[in-house]
Amino acid sequence: MKKILVTGASGFIGSFLTEGALSRGFDTWAGIRATSNRGYLQDSRLRFIDLPYDNRWKLKDVLTRFKAQYGGWDYIIHNAGLTQSVYNEEFFQVNYQNTRNFVEALIELEMVPERFIFMSSLSVFGPMAEKTMQPIRLTDTPAPNTEYGKSKLKAEEFLAGLTDFPVVTMRPTGVYGPRDKDYFLLAKTVRSGLDVSVGYKPQKITFIYVKDLVRAVYLAIEKAKPHSSYFVSDGEVYTSSDYALFVKQKLQVKYLLSLRIPLCVVWLISASIGRLMQWMGRSFTLNSDKFKIMKQRNWCCDNQPTEQDLGFKAEYKLQQGVAESIDWYQANGWL
Repeated sequence: MKKILVTGASGFIGSFLTEGALSRGFDTWAGIRATSNRGYLQDSRLRFIDLPYDNRWKLKDVLTRFKAQYGGWDYIIHNAGLTQSVYNEEFFQVNYQNTRNFVEALIELEMVPERFIFMSSLSVFGPMAEKTMQPIRLTDTPAPNTEYGKSKLKAEEFLAGLTDFPVVTMRPTGVYGPRDKDYFLLAKTVRSGLDVSVGYKPQKITFIYVKDLVRAVYLAIEKAKPHSSYFVSDGEVYTSSDYALFVKQKLQVKYLLSLRIPLCVVWLISASIGRLMQWMGRSFTLNSDKFKIMKQRNWCCDNQPTEQDLGFKAEYKLQQGVAESIDWYQANGWL
């Protein structure tokens, strides 16, 4: 039986990746911290490992003991990462330095897997073709403008320099689905009768339902060549109001007030809250990084290589995925 490790397994995407591994018959290891919530990791077949990425010596010790008992993993999905932080340096510590520590330890201990999937993001490219709104392509030069995107790109560049390391990079667009808290907050806003958007020029947005993202990742393990990278979306382009519209339809909200907030107002609020949260030592959804994401108008990407190389075709378009997500939120008492 092939062994697989999913890091960041306790989170939204990680828990689905872990379920995907179990359903495919892998001997599955969930990489989580000792303090992580195991609410979505209840399957008795799961094994757990705590990898202290930020301490090279402890990390090597844990991996050495694992190797002595089990050998190594055939596949690793490195999903662990940081999307929100009060301090910019934390993005680089978690998303770049921890990744580097982990990979260098695997190489040094001769534990290199057959395939190492690095979960990155479309954010590594930053705002592109904002006038023409042409899809971002793999051949474009990344120019991230968020600390999150910069840290992910730095990790990508490190991995790209390892000629004998079989990495495949996945760059999903907006990931949504059951258990997700970010798009859930939007659904709550719509339920209250508001559709809040930022800026007067509509955003062109792409989405990927979490179950489709899982399928794409396991297709990459099966079919992708080392040092390849892929965008992952459902292949459609949406406007900033489409998600709200589908939530409205699913929840049968009678009236929806569309409220557009000028970018300058959002910038002022996010900058003020960001400073306050930094002073308090707490992270908050609305910050300078989040503002740059909301300001970006073009989130279109070229999904053709993913479809051609991996044979990937999304099973969920946005309306269907939103409906299933809402069903889950309601069944689990979130809505």
